[in-house]
Amino acid sequence: MTSSSERVLILAGGLSYERDVSLRSGRRVLDALKAVGVDAELRDSDVTLLPTLREDPPSAVIIALHGAIGEDGSLRGVLDLCGVPYVGSDARSARLAWDKPSTKAVLVEAGIPTPEWVALPHDRFSELGAVAVLDRIVDRLGLPVMVKPAQGGSGLGATVVHDKESLPAAMVGCFAYDTTALVERFAVGVDVAVSIIDLGEGPIALPAVEIVPSGGVYDYAARYTAGVTTWHAPARLAADVSVHVAEVALAAHKALGLRDLSRVDLIVTPQGECTVLEVNVAPGMTETSLLPMAVQAAGLDLGEVLAGLLRRAASR
Repeated sequence: MTSSSERVLILAGGLSYERDVSLRSGRRVLDALKAVGVDAELRDSDVTLLPTLREDPPSAVIIALHGAIGEDGSLRGVLDLCGVPYVGSDARSARLAWDKPSTKAVLVEAGIPTPEWVALPHDRFSELGAVAVLDRIVDRLGLPVMVKPAQGGSGLGATVVHDKESLPAAMVGCFAYDTTALVERFAVGVDVAVSIIDLGEGPIALPAVEIVPSGGVYDYAARYTAGVTTWHAPARLAADVSVHVAEVALAAHKALGLRDLSRVDLIVTPQGECTVLEVNVAPGMTETSLLPMAVQAAGLDLGEVLAGLLRRAASR
């Protein structure tokens, strides 16, 4: 992205619960690109977007929108209709990664470890009787369990449940963010995130980032409040475990058919094995986000990486 005629749009904001985080990501992407000489403009996703794309199409788009519009494939499908290239996975793959139960089904089919789970729509939860359903969940998965929205990010609506009495409240909290709850067996171990980038020579795994939240749970506050979480980049893992974690993350990225960039969240057990929790196609870019930490740990410049991804998108 070096020509004076080239211009990129950074889409951020939107109307999801993650709007504020998205705006922070967008501003950081803007600053990183401008630092390496890329002509970039930060735009919200609103009714003026499509006329702008038609009248003054950009060379490429970076999607810094979090939540449904940025991750469920819908906006990507619209960009495809407009013939506007963008960084990141296509609409089909993004839609697959956005829905956690679908993601986990693909992982299982590919032989990639992921915690055992049950996906429960709110309607079925009510029709079948909450108490009876929760009893069966505990019998099947044991305790503790993680309850989280089937679709969503940033830890919103997610709760670790250690005792049976706390499960109903966790389900209610989850249903405030989505109509389907994902309940999965809680994985004990080191919480790590592996960012994947592809600058044209195939996807590579950046150094894993270890996440140590002071409260023990990497929820919304732990992700975006300075001083609440400690990160180690690279993660404090044995060399062979680091290699294994990278291999599993790359396998997940490929199994879902993703492209350009993603972030794979995993738990590394005390035995050095790992299990995939979820996969994100629009990783955060804020000052406390994991992909920029991984880029720095790899000795790379965030602006140069983003510019390379834009070049790759524009060439498609």
